[in-house]
Amino acid sequence: MQAANSKTKLNRSLGFWSALSLVVGTVIGSGIFFKQSSVLDSAGSTTNALLAWLLGGLITLTAGLTIAEVGAQMPHTGGLYVYMEAIYGKLWGFLSGWMQVVIYGPAIIASIGAYLGILLVGFFNLSSQWQAPLSIGVIVLIGILNMFENRWGAAFQMVTTLGKLLPIIAIIIFGLFFGNQAAFGQTLQSVSQSNGTFGVAVLATLFAYDGWILVANLGGEIKEPQKMLPRAIILGISLVLVAYTLVTYGILHFVPAETIHKLGQQTTLYFAQAAFGTIGGRLLNIGIIVSMVGCLNGKIMTFPRIVYAMADRHQLPFSKQLRYLNPKSHEPIIATAVILAYASILILFFNPDRLSDLCIFTVYCFYVATFIGVFLLRHRQAGQPRPFSTPWFPLTPLIAILGALFVIVSEIGSDLPGVLLSLLIVALGLPVYYYQRRQTTL
Repeated sequence: MQAANSKTKLNRSLGFWSALSLVVGTVIGSGIFFKQSSVLDSAGSTTNALLAWLLGGLITLTAGLTIAEVGAQMPHTGGLYVYMEAIYGKLWGFLSGWMQVVIYGPAIIASIGAYLGILLVGFFNLSSQWQAPLSIGVIVLIGILNMFENRWGAAFQMVTTLGKLLPIIAIIIFGLFFGNQAAFGQTLQSVSQSNGTFGVAVLATLFAYDGWILVANLGGEIKEPQKMLPRAIILGISLVLVAYTLVTYGILHFVPAETIHKLGQQTTLYFAQAAFGTIGGRLLNIGIIVSMVGCLNGKIMTFPRIVYAMADRHQLPFSKQLRYLNPKSHEPIIATAVILAYASILILFFNPDRLSDLCIFTVYCFYVATFIGVFLLRHRQAGQPRPFSTPWFPLTPLIAILGALFVIVSEIGSDLPGVLLSLLIVALGLPVYYYQRRQTTL
């Protein structure tokens, strides 16, 4: 199979609504449905829990506003990898891409797929032996869809995004108008049994908000990316922030705080059954399944673009094959197949949640570096016009930097062995980088 020639390029065929649905769809997965109890336990009161979701969203919004300025100047396929390379050089760009390609991307796809398999087994009352085959089957089917023209994957993303909004709207409306609890002011008496703090609660919400930056991986396929990419990122994060805050308020207004503490991850299911009966629980499960399928589609659509971008620069082994684009669909089908195969192996033999957790530290290290990069770019390009400028500069990027540093420090304090292992994974990319560099100069 021949590598794609220089004339075969990714198509700029994604419009604003496709980009927006990717932002919303890749963020809203299962977190908002299953993290209510953990955030409340750590926050200690309903008021602090609401503030934690709101603060996490505002920190994420400052991050989006900051990245929007960088992305508008570099509307190319690869996202964070491209930004790091342009700001700090090829080595740091490679390491950011390496981390996402080797562990972070496949592990996130595997973890979502594995949890989706658990939901499907429970929904259809199947044996647990079906969990892995269902997980892999869903991943493969979505992957095949994304091997066609990107408009098909984008259309599927829009449909699933609209689908996942239905249970969210239902929770908000019923909680707001039919709840009789005090959404503000309830204190969780059992919080003394927990080691949580308000900071831990905010950290949990930041993980639930993560994923918005993946739309930048499709920068080379978005129409008018200098305008569309910033708009999609900012509006998408804003919509998620409003949705998360209102869902939390609706649940807290309907379910007593102590009950949420006791129910744990079953809180949202309890809400649906109490509000709409047994059929409500089934419908909510369908909504969550649709939500996770959409989230999975967004990940599968975006992560192979990093592989393609790195291979197009001859930075990976077998770059000739990995950069291949289907002549008809102009999709990186080999890169997609490799990511899917890798994720499937992780589902079969490893704990994907643990693997993806290991890379949270390094992802946020690269986030911080990119946020700082806004200052560097403005210094290097002083006096030059920008397609988009971060509002309230320098306050906005400073808040984004402090938020990311908070995650980094929290990870070091809570999981030092995992942090060291994640750094080792990144370091393993160094010999690959120098080997590939030597091969391309021979």
